[in-house]
Amino acid sequence: MKYPKMTAEEAADLIKNGDTLSFSGFTAAGTPREVPAALARRAKREHAKGREFKVDLFTGAVTNDGLDDALAKAHAVGRRMPFNGSSVMRSAINSGEVNYFDMHLSVVGQYVRYGFLGKVDFCIIEAVDLNDKGEIVLSGGVGCVDTYSQVCEKIIVELNHAYDVRIRGIHDIYTPASPPHRREIPIYEPSDRIGSPVLKVDPKKIVAVVDCNYRYNVKPFTPVDEVTAQLGRNVAQFLTDEYLSGRIPPEFLPLQSGVGNISNAILHSLQEAPEIPPFKLYTEVLQDQVIELIDMGRCTFASSGSLALSDEVYDKVMSNIEFYKQHIILRPYELSNHPEIVRRLGIIAINTALEADIFGNVNSTHVMGTKMMNGVGGAADFARNAYISVFICPSVAKGGSISAIVPYVSHLDSSEHSVMILITEQGVADLRGKNPRQRAETIIENCAHPSYRPLLRQYLHLMDGTDGHTPMSLSKAFSFHEEFMKSGDMHNVRF
Repeated sequence: MKYPKMTAEEAADLIKNGDTLSFSGFTAAGTPREVPAALARRAKREHAKGREFKVDLFTGAVTNDGLDDALAKAHAVGRRMPFNGSSVMRSAINSGEVNYFDMHLSVVGQYVRYGFLGKVDFCIIEAVDLNDKGEIVLSGGVGCVDTYSQVCEKIIVELNHAYDVRIRGIHDIYTPASPPHRREIPIYEPSDRIGSPVLKVDPKKIVAVVDCNYRYNVKPFTPVDEVTAQLGRNVAQFLTDEYLSGRIPPEFLPLQSGVGNISNAILHSLQEAPEIPPFKLYTEVLQDQVIELIDMGRCTFASSGSLALSDEVYDKVMSNIEFYKQHIILRPYELSNHPEIVRRLGIIAINTALEADIFGNVNSTHVMGTKMMNGVGGAADFARNAYISVFICPSVAKGGSISAIVPYVSHLDSSEHSVMILITEQGVADLRGKNPRQRAETIIENCAHPSYRPLLRQYLHLMDGTDGHTPMSLSKAFSFHEEFMKSGDMHNVRF
């Protein structure tokens, strides 16, 4: 079957005001760039003529500047889900211009298939190859494209010639059946392959193929500083202690780690933890540090949804791709984050918090309770089902004027019932088997910055002598946040 070849501008002209667009990819890896950028230019032209032009965006997660940045700057977005990493889009979300709804990544695919979020008009897919049977070789990121391509009415393919077709075989594309016909997902080891190496779509849906040549331009993470290095050491020491105590099996268990500088520091510390045996990863996103761990033999296999690698490391992987195919698999995040698999494999989940309170509740998404940062992503998918659930964060922010350990979180994403371990650069709080007051004492003593411990202890004792299971003062619960909004420094709180 011969597909229509178009420029990005011609493909963008197929899209109508009010359409819902879905995209392949997970992070910048695998996310289309040229068509959304052309669509943003078209939106600006339409607006200049006084005509309304907005589309809804369903993405894998974080995208690239050609998608979120460009369309947000063009004021061309109505709805947006499930996760955002663009500062421009973030401003539009927090101003109310964009109707953003945050979702646990593991349920995005099924919500779309069930029709909960309405119809999907287009799926725009980055590919490195395709044939006349509708078999598409994806590039470095999968996201939710298996579902989006099934339910959409039309498909536009960006055929990206900057990446090598030899990546074929690294993907494992599989979509669970819908209830009441759903069976178990037969993944029993991170290395198990259960689906197709290619994305199979209805070739009649493909209305345009756009030839492209662009790199993801993922920047390497900033060097590890002393705070993130100490955080990493604390995590590695905790896992070492758990392992040596027998609470982790002798063969160890697969790890999941979030994305960013802190997670990179943790992986670096695990590289240097001699008591921990070689391990596997079952996670959302692979960063540069994972490739180094594979090269060293410290990581024996990594299952993920994305190769979020710097250009230099991506080229290194492609130069020896047959080796890395034996150690890496890329799946839709409905599989990489699926609670059934997380529980079965016994994943040790390590995720980042914006703030945590003294009772163990975690805020992953909102600054001061109101301003969306990025989204919950997959953190709770793993935390609620993990063998061990760990949340990490530096104890302070903004030069010390913000305590990341507060009396009560300003927004709750993972409750105390999903948080077993809290770790900052100050130390480790093991919350397992503790009541609320015991958790509070443990977190204050081990995780809070020393300059905030007296204030947190004062808060904890406000309710002394009163009945109740949790010593929480309703009138003072947000005193740290209110003080920061008033004076710019949580240290100024007075009870």
